[in-house]
Amino acid sequence: MNYPDKVTVVEVGPRDGLQNEKSSLSAAQKATLVDKLSASGLPVIETGSFVSPRWVPQMANSDAVFSAITRQAGTRYTALTPNEKGLDAAIDAQVDEVAIFAAVTESFSRKNLNASIEETLQRFEPIMTRTRSLNMPVRGYLSCVLGCPYEGQVAPEAVSLLTRRLLDMGCHEVSLGDTIGTGTAGSTQRLLDTLLTDGIAVEHLAMHCHDTYGQALANLVIALQYGVATIDASIAGLGGCPYAKGATGNVATEDVIYLLDGLGIEHGVDLSQLLEAGRYIGQQLGRDSQSRAARALQAALDNPAT
Repeated sequence: MNYPDKVTVVEVGPRDGLQNEKSSLSAAQKATLVDKLSASGLPVIETGSFVSPRWVPQMANSDAVFSAITRQAGTRYTALTPNEKGLDAAIDAQVDEVAIFAAVTESFSRKNLNASIEETLQRFEPIMTRTRSLNMPVRGYLSCVLGCPYEGQVAPEAVSLLTRRLLDMGCHEVSLGDTIGTGTAGSTQRLLDTLLTDGIAVEHLAMHCHDTYGQALANLVIALQYGVATIDASIAGLGGCPYAKGATGNVATEDVIYLLDGLGIEHGVDLSQLLEAGRYIGQQLGRDSQSRAARALQAALDNPAT
C-alpha cells in the first residue's frame, strides 16, 4: 500500500465540534482547550468561526478566544470566514489561515448557507482577492461529498467539479466532508478515483469524516491508500451538523492518531497530551468522550494490570 510517510492532522474540535453544542462555552474554556491541543503538537487547530452569532451563537466569542490563546510555534490557528465581514474579524484576530465553505448539493447549500451553490462561490471572490493581497492561505470545505440529507447519494463528478473550482479560485486545499457520515469504503474509493482521474492532485485534498455509521476510520484508510495526507478530526469526537439531522460527531482525533500509530505513519502528535485535552473538554461539557481509543486507553491507565 502506498501510504503517505507523514500525515497532517487538522484539529476541528474547537470550531466544527463546539458549534453544534446546545450551550456555549466561555472564551476562557475554549482557549484552555486550544492550548491543551497545542501542547499535544497538533500542527493545525481550527480555533473559531467568524460567522453571524444569529446563525451560530456558539462561535460568537471567537475573537476573544484568539486573544486568549497561547500560540505555539509551528502551529497554525485557523478560522472559518463565510464573507468579507468575517474576514475583517479574522484579520483583526491575527488568524493564520482562513477557510471558506460550500456544499455539493443545491438543497444543502440553500438550507445551510441560504444561497445557491453558484451564489456561494460568487460570494467568495472578494475574499479570495483580499487574501491574495495579504498572502493569507485559504482552505476550502465541501459539504456532503458522500451523501446529502435532502438529496441522498451524491455524484462524484459533482464533487470533482466543485473541488476544481475551489482550487482554481485559490484554495490551497479542499477538505472533502462526509457531513452526514453515510460514506463507505466503496463510495470513498469511487470519489477519489473520480477526482484523481480528473487530474486533481492528491496533495490538495483532505478528508473530513463524520462517524454516524461507524465508517469513518475505514474511509480514512482508503483515503490514506490513495495518498491523502491531511485528515480532519475532532477531539473526543465532538461535532455534528445543525443542518443535518442525525449526523453525529467528527471522527475522534484520538482514534485517528491511534490508527496512524498502528500504520507507522508519522504525525507529530503526543497521544497522552491529546487524552488530557479530551478529558478536559469532557469535563466542561459534562459527558464522556466519543473516542473509543480514548476510553480504552483511559481505562487501561485507571486499571493497570497487576
